[in-house]
Amino acid sequence: MPFSLHHGDALSVLATLPDDCVDSVITDPPYNSGGRTAKERTSRTARQKYTSADAGHSLADFTGENMDQRSYGFWLTQIMTETHRLTKVGGTALLFTDWRQMPITTDAIQAAGWLWRGVLVWHKPQARPQKGRFTQNCEFIVWASKGPIDASRNPVYLPGLYSASQPSGRNRKHITQKPVEVMRELVKIAPQHGTVLDFCAGSGSTGVAALLEGRDFVGIEKTKHYAHIAADRLAETVRDSLTQDDVTLGA
Repeated sequence: MPFSLHHGDALSVLATLPDDCVDSVITDPPYNSGGRTAKERTSRTARQKYTSADAGHSLADFTGENMDQRSYGFWLTQIMTETHRLTKVGGTALLFTDWRQMPITTDAIQAAGWLWRGVLVWHKPQARPQKGRFTQNCEFIVWASKGPIDASRNPVYLPGLYSASQPSGRNRKHITQKPVEVMRELVKIAPQHGTVLDFCAGSGSTGVAALLEGRDFVGIEKTKHYAHIAADRLAETVRDSLTQDDVTLGA
């Protein structure tokens, strides 16, 4: 279950990778969401945007959260064009987003040459209620393919709705960390022993899920702090798997 993890700018690193080297692109890019004014968009850190003022943790910030919508759309189109080159024909792309950025995300993924297939829903049971409003307890996953999908290569039947809470306590390593149990289901869109790419790897949850499900992983993370965390989690996953294999063989 090999993996590779690159610390650097996604566009720069992707340009060094060969054509047709991955089966699925599964990523959680910075949403760049919210902010009614330029000041709001540029003056708040990711931590201020995504965590409560009374949060009992001090998770590190990450970059890339202060683009306006046009800049975000242009950046995402560029990067998804590059991932399109890297993906095998029939491969897939899954991008997390929220309700504000869903239109620009679906535009960018199609402008990059992908065939938009639909939207998946991640339900968060522990979302905070909002007085006088509907609770915002869902995020979304825009998914697409590079041309037609050959279902015979990966004959799976996957759900379109996932429900799990964000990791908490000592298990929470990143401000916007996704549950591994959700990611384990998503990586199944890649065929067994296929390769999953995450160009915004964060703390490595996509990679951990890919390795646990028998896929290879290529990750890119720009923030050095989180690149180290991702590397440790991925290495630990491989070690645990090898230990389990030894136990199974010994039995």
